[in-house]
Amino acid sequence: MIRLWHVPQSRSFRVLWLLEEMGAAYQVIPCSFLDGSLRAAEHLARSPAGRVPAAEIDGQALFESGAILQLLVETRAPDLAPGPGDAERAAWLQWLHFAETIGAHLANLTQQHIVLREDWMRSPTVMRLEARRLAICLQAAAAQAGDGWLLERFSAADVAVGYGFVIGQRFVDLGDIPGAQAYLERIAARPAFQRALERDGPAQIYTRDFYSPPEG
Repeated sequence: MIRLWHVPQSRSFRVLWLLEEMGAAYQVIPCSFLDGSLRAAEHLARSPAGRVPAAEIDGQALFESGAILQLLVETRAPDLAPGPGDAERAAWLQWLHFAETIGAHLANLTQQHIVLREDWMRSPTVMRLEARRLAICLQAAAAQAGDGWLLERFSAADVAVGYGFVIGQRFVDLGDIPGAQAYLERIAARPAFQRALERDGPAQIYTRDFYSPPEG
């Protein structure tokens, strides 16, 4: 049995999307950043930082999205990752975990544009710098994918990194990055991605299509 504690648009979407790619049976437990439930003792027992995703897989609790993706493919969906000894194994691991570098820039931008509600709390310098750093990361991933995927075929690394493009388009213009918009369009065309979007739930974080960095 797989259970997923999920907030719409958050990194738990990676796990939701992968579960749809796998065709797995799972239960989604909707959560919110707004009601304090993620700080409750019950949730902290699943996720010590009080975040999502949190998952229960065969009775075992996990709380790091990259680890959840890796465990799921290794135990249930070997077709979504090169196995040990495969020539693409190292590249798969690298891109799978590069998603966290992308995620760090997304988190910083989200904090600056959304979480810090008053203008005096925000740093225009940080907002511009993080947007540039995010664009550099997305450029590297788009160049790796070329006209296809990060590896020779679609894998869980595309789920992890692809989420960065889905959210990243709210902070940087993908049209300025060669191949980025085309990669996102290939992602959006996947039936499993579309099913995951349907299960994602109403927006809780990003309510605008684009958050422009301040001019300067």
